[in-house]
Amino acid sequence: MTDKSPSNGRALSEEELQELVAASDSGARNPAGPVGIFLAVVAVVWSLFQVLLASPVSNVILPGDVINNSRQIHLAFAIFLAFCAYPALRTSPRSYIPVQDWIFAVTGAFIALYGYFFYQKVVNSGGLADDTDKWVALVGLILLFEAARRALGPAMAIIATIFLLYVFFGSSEIVPEVIRWKGASLKKAMSHMWITSEGVFGIALGVSTKFVFLFVLFGALLDKAGAGNYFIKMAFGALGHLRGGPAKAAVVGSAATGLISGSSIANVVTTGTFTIPLMKRVGFSSEQAGSVEVASSVNGQIMPPVMGAAAFLMVEYVGISYVEVITHAFLPAVISYIALVYIVHLEAVKRNMPTLGNRTTSLARTIGGMFVFFAGFAAMCYGVQYPVRWVASVVPEGAGWVLAALVFVAYVALLWLAAQVPDLEPDDPNAEQVELPEVGKIYKAGLYFLLPIVVLVYFLMIEQKSPGLSAFWATALLFAILLTQRPIKAMFRGQSETVNAFRAGVGDLIQGLIDGARNMIGIGLATATAGVIVGTVTLTGVGQVMADLVEFLSGGNLILMLVMVGLLSLVLGMGLPTTANYIVVSSLMAGVVVELGAQSGLIVPLIAVHLFVFYFGIMADVTPPVGLASFAAAAVSGGDAIRTGFIAFFYSLRTVALPFVFIFNTDLLLIDVGWAQGILVLVTATIAILVFTAGTMGYFVTKSRIYESIALVLIAFALFRPDYVMNKFQPAYETIAPAALEQAMGAADEGQELRIVVSGPDFDTGEIKETTLVLPAGPEEGGAARLQALGLTAIPEGDGMLLEEPFPGTPFFETLGSFDFYGDTPVSVASVQAAADQAPKELIFIPVLLLLAGLAFIQRARARTQQGVPA
Repeated sequence: MTDKSPSNGRALSEEELQELVAASDSGARNPAGPVGIFLAVVAVVWSLFQVLLASPVSNVILPGDVINNSRQIHLAFAIFLAFCAYPALRTSPRSYIPVQDWIFAVTGAFIALYGYFFYQKVVNSGGLADDTDKWVALVGLILLFEAARRALGPAMAIIATIFLLYVFFGSSEIVPEVIRWKGASLKKAMSHMWITSEGVFGIALGVSTKFVFLFVLFGALLDKAGAGNYFIKMAFGALGHLRGGPAKAAVVGSAATGLISGSSIANVVTTGTFTIPLMKRVGFSSEQAGSVEVASSVNGQIMPPVMGAAAFLMVEYVGISYVEVITHAFLPAVISYIALVYIVHLEAVKRNMPTLGNRTTSLARTIGGMFVFFAGFAAMCYGVQYPVRWVASVVPEGAGWVLAALVFVAYVALLWLAAQVPDLEPDDPNAEQVELPEVGKIYKAGLYFLLPIVVLVYFLMIEQKSPGLSAFWATALLFAILLTQRPIKAMFRGQSETVNAFRAGVGDLIQGLIDGARNMIGIGLATATAGVIVGTVTLTGVGQVMADLVEFLSGGNLILMLVMVGLLSLVLGMGLPTTANYIVVSSLMAGVVVELGAQSGLIVPLIAVHLFVFYFGIMADVTPPVGLASFAAAAVSGGDAIRTGFIAFFYSLRTVALPFVFIFNTDLLLIDVGWAQGILVLVTATIAILVFTAGTMGYFVTKSRIYESIALVLIAFALFRPDYVMNKFQPAYETIAPAALEQAMGAADEGQELRIVVSGPDFDTGEIKETTLVLPAGPEEGGAARLQALGLTAIPEGDGMLLEEPFPGTPFFETLGSFDFYGDTPVSVASVQAAADQAPKELIFIPVLLLLAGLAFIQRARARTQQGVPA
C-alpha cells in the first residue's frame, strides 16, 4: 500500500478507490493523448480478436496458423499491455510510458510471438531449441516474470524463479536430498518451458485463451450495461428493510456481481462503496462492515458458472465436462452464501440493530419472494429448450434466424417495460434520509439484463456447447444490448436524443471492450507464469517427491495432510491471484491427496481435491497479513485492515470447514447422487451449515452456553457426516479373505463395488506401501472375467492372492504403476471388503434433528424467561 493505506483510519474517496482497483486489477498507468488512444485501440483489438477466435466462423475468417498459435498471440497482448499499463515501481511515472517500458513491451510481445513467426522452424525441430531459440526463450521468461511482478506482485515471479532454478540446479548439494534431481541444461529447459506446450504455452494459458477471456469480457460488458447497479438495487429492495438488511443485501448483491466479476477486490469496491456505509449506519463497526463485504465478495469466486476462471481449468485438469464441474461446485457455494446471510442475521439480532426505511415485511415473506424469483429464473433457463426444439422441428433450416428474431422480440418487449420506469441511478449511502428501492417498482428497469445470462446458461447447460462458444453468443447479445438499449428506450419514451443515445452506447461498448482486456492482463500473465511451475513438475517429476515429502511430514495421516495442503494454499495465495494459486497447488498436491487418501483407505474423487485447493486459495484474499480484499474493504470503511481481515476470516469459517466435509462426504458435491437424494442432501446440508454457524457464533435462539455451542457443532457434524455416525453402529463393509476375491467378485450384483487393499514394493524406493482400489462388478459372468475386464489378473497363492501388472490402457494401470511387480516381494491383495447390510445412513438425521429441536426448545424457554415472559 502507498500513503493511501487504510490503516490510518481514513476512508478513501471514490477516485482513490478506483485507483486502488486499477492498481491491482487493470494497471495504475493510464496515459492521456495519442498514447492513451493507442493503448485503448490495442485493448479493443485484443478483445475483438478473442471474440472472433471463439466465434463459430473463426475457421473461415482467421488463418489456420493464427488459430494454431492463438496462445502466443494472447500472451503477446498481455505482456505488451502489462509493460504499458503497470509502472515498474511506486515512484515510476503514471502519466506517460518511459522509453524502457516501450522496449520491454515490444520485445516481450515479439518473443511471445516467436513460435508464430518461426512456426515452421519449431515444427521441423520437433520442439527442440537450438542455440538461438534457447537465448530468445530465456529473455522471454525474464520479461514474462517482470510483467508478472508488475501486474501480480513479486510473489508470483519469485515462486516461478525458484522453480526454474530448481530445474537448472536440482542436482546441487544445497538442494535437500529428498527433492534432488539430475538437473537440466539450458537448451532442454528452454525447449520445455517456451518452445513446446508443456510450460508457458501449456494447458493453463490455453484455457485463458479459449474460455476465460470471453467470460471476463462478458462480465465487463454486463457491468458496463448497468447490470451491476441493477443487481445491487434489487438486493437492497428485497433485503434492505430487514434487521441487518444492508449486510444481507451486501451478501446477495456480492453473490450476484460475483457471477460476472472474477476479482474479489473489484467486487469489494463495487458493492462496498454503497453497502459498507449503510452497514455502519445500522450498527456494524467499520471492521465488521468491511468483513461482511470481504466474506461475501471473495465467495463470489466459488459461485458457478465462472468461479474466477477455475471452472474452466478444472475441466482440463480433472478431465470431466464443464457441466459436471459446475454441478459439483454448486451446492457448497449456495450453502456457503446461505450461512453468510445467517451470520449477518445473528449479528443483527444479537445487537438488536435497527432497520432502514419505513417499510416492514416479514423475513419469511422476503425469503419466499426470493425463492420464487430464483426458482422462476431457473425454470425459465431450463424451460426455454422446449420452444427452441419446437422451432427447430418446424423450420429446421432457418431455426437459427427464427430464434434470433424471437430473442430480439423478447429483448424489445423487456426494453419497453424498462422504458416505463426511470433509469436506475446509484444511490448515495451517506444521504440524510435513505430511501430503499421498492422491488415492485424497479424490477422492470433491468429484466433485459437476464437475457444474456439465460442465453449463456442455455448454451452451457442445455445445449452443452463449449464454454467459449456459449460465452460468445452471450457476449454477442451484450454487444447488441450496449449499442441499442439507450436509443430504443429513448424511442419508447418519445425522446429525440436517439442519435446521441446511440453514440453513448458505442462509447459504452468500446469502454467495455477496454475494461475486459485490461482485466485480463493479470489473468493471462498468471496462467502463463504458472505454466513454468507446471512445466517444472512435468520435467523433473517433483510431484512424486512432494507426495513422499507430504506423506513423511503428515505421518500418513490424511487429516493432517489436508491441513498442510490448506496451509500451503493460504501461504501461496497471500502473494498470488486465486487462479495462479489454484494452478500451482493443484499441480503439486492434487495427485498427492488422491494417492495418500487411497493409501488411507479413502477414495477421494479428483474434483473434490481440486475444489478443496481452490477454496483455500480464495481464503488467501481474506487472511492477514496480505489479504488484499480485506485491505480494499478497510479502504472503503476507514477501519483497521488487519482487524478487518481477522473478522472476515472468522465469518469465513464455513468456507474453511466445507472443503474438509466434501472430501469425506462427496454427496455434497452431488457425485453419483440422484434427484431425490440430491434434494435431501441440499436440505440437510443447509440445516447443517446454519447449525454450524449458530454454534461458532455462540447464538441460536438466544445466546448459547458453551456446552450448547459444542452440541450445535456436533449436530452439524452429524448432519454433514451421517455415514461416519452410522459406521460406529453398523460397519459399512465386511472383510473377506483375499483368497476369496474371485468368488466375492462373482457373487456381487452388477453395479456393486468391492474394495481391495493392494500391498507391494514401491517402484522407486522398494519400500512396502498400500493403496485402496474400488472394483465395480460389471455385466460379465464370473469373478475372473469381471477382474479381467478391469485389467486385473489375480493368482491364488495359499491363503493369499497375488496380482500381475495390469496392461496399459486398463482402468488401474496408472494407479498401480508406482508398484514394482518384478521385485523380490510380490504385489498382493492385502484385504478385501464387500458392502455390508447397513441401515440407510439418513436414519441418523431423525435423532439428530430431534436433539436440535430439543436444544431450540430449551433456548426458547430461556429467552422467554429472560424477557420476563412465562415459559
